[in-house]
Amino acid sequence: MTHLSRRAFVAAALASLLVSCAGHGGEGASATRPEATHGSARSSADPVNAPDTPGRSAPARLLIPGIGVDTPVMRLGLAQDGSVQVPPVTAHDRAGWYQNSPAPGRTGPSVILGHVTVGAYGDGVFRHLDRLRRGDAITVRLENGRSAGFAVTSVRTVAKADFPTKAVYGDVGRPELRLITCGGPRSGDGYLDNVIVFAALSSAGH
Repeated sequence: MTHLSRRAFVAAALASLLVSCAGHGGEGASATRPEATHGSARSSADPVNAPDTPGRSAPARLLIPGIGVDTPVMRLGLAQDGSVQVPPVTAHDRAGWYQNSPAPGRTGPSVILGHVTVGAYGDGVFRHLDRLRRGDAITVRLENGRSAGFAVTSVRTVAKADFPTKAVYGDVGRPELRLITCGGPRSGDGYLDNVIVFAALSSAGH
């Protein structure tokens, strides 16, 4: 991760501790572009983007067989208030990758967000995220045709007021994945908690 993109990543993390999720009448995502993006630095420590693969590759699809998730993945930047965007509330709900986080399979925490509910459209793509357990498989298919396999290491439900910023966005020495949605008790049109899935790379291939 370049110095500039790391600063943008951390700044966004600090500005968006409370990941926004749609409640019964939730809002869509902002179209604001992030202030900085990653460079094209490559590392042999990044299995999915080894030196023979140009640059990094964004995620295109997310599959979680244990909870029936098979969704396209859109790119998310920063909203005008500095928070991380969330996917729009639509009938065909999909997950979104925060593009100032590392690409899945590269060293660091790659962050993917999704809704638990999408207003009048009903359940969101991450409606069963809290059912995942340690060892469950997650596969991210990348735009370059390769894929990254992850295994769940832990699942946490935390109050939004106590969002674990460092644990979610902080540096790690291996490729990891964070899946984030809302959960817990309802409060008006939203939820009081966040559900966070932590996963580590288990396989990478073509």
